[in-house]
Amino acid sequence: MRSITLFTGQFADIPLEILVTKAHQWGFDGLELGGHIDLHKASTSQEYCQEILSLLSKNNLKLFAISAHLVGQAVCDHIDERRHRSILPEHVWGDGESEGVKQRAAKEVIAAAYAAKNLGIKIVTGFTGSSIWHLLYGFPPIDPQQINEGYEDFAKRWKPILDEYKKCNVYFALEVHPSEIAFDIVSAERTLNAIDNHPSFGFNFDPSHFGYQGVDYIEFLCRFKSRIFHVHMKDVDFDWNHPCEAGVFGGHTIFGDPRRFFNFRSLGRGKINFEKIIRTLNQINYQGPLSVEWEDGDMDREVGAQESLQYVRRLDFKRGNIQFDAAFSK
Repeated sequence: MRSITLFTGQFADIPLEILVTKAHQWGFDGLELGGHIDLHKASTSQEYCQEILSLLSKNNLKLFAISAHLVGQAVCDHIDERRHRSILPEHVWGDGESEGVKQRAAKEVIAAAYAAKNLGIKIVTGFTGSSIWHLLYGFPPIDPQQINEGYEDFAKRWKPILDEYKKCNVYFALEVHPSEIAFDIVSAERTLNAIDNHPSFGFNFDPSHFGYQGVDYIEFLCRFKSRIFHVHMKDVDFDWNHPCEAGVFGGHTIFGDPRRFFNFRSLGRGKINFEKIIRTLNQINYQGPLSVEWEDGDMDREVGAQESLQYVRRLDFKRGNIQFDAAFSK
């Protein structure tokens, strides 16, 4: 059976010393650290890394992945103080000059690879940002060359990062997501082509961000089966049969607003077909962790984390190796 982990990003305000105790008591097998680790320090200090690993070990937890979502976002984005300063460490933000921020963010994503190496793990999950997300809607008319230049910019900034990942024998798993260079199947294929299918680059599969877009998330697993480096278990509610006030673009409302077309939900309370996902993960032989990224604005997060763990534990199963027609014909 696959290990079930907790992504700590939604619990970043709880000190790690307290959160690991809770995660153990709830029954998780391990953690995906997001917001609970100093990437730069972990890249240079074995002592610091050992402190983290010892803390987890004392609570019978393992570390499976670390997150570079926030710093990764700044590598390709158009930098805006209102959007980026609050999510970046001060040493990455610096003076706020756009190109400088991007370059320092790239160094921090590289630091995450060395941090992962020092921690004895293989996966860094994260975002890439995108210089062309604002061009998503095709009006005013967009010159296709603008899109080409966006992927060229991504490749220019990320190939050197990924080369460092290869040196560390660590893999970067992009969470395919609106506002990133890859946000559906077509853009994911173009992303891989842009970096010449770099072996250190793959995906953190999160079905919630496909569901409300109408993207076939089962096909995503099948299409990129060798590139599924990590899996987020996250649910979302939406209803194509009932019009709403704020559509797929959200209408500038905040998450949780009932007027929205979609809102994230505790696992099993949304529309994602996790039964089919588990069966497909078995078919593509994904043996990595199932990381619960819990989010539901209507529910207490500690209650939600526990019920989501129980849901995944009940749903996951080991693939059989018996062909029943053949077995019964003997």
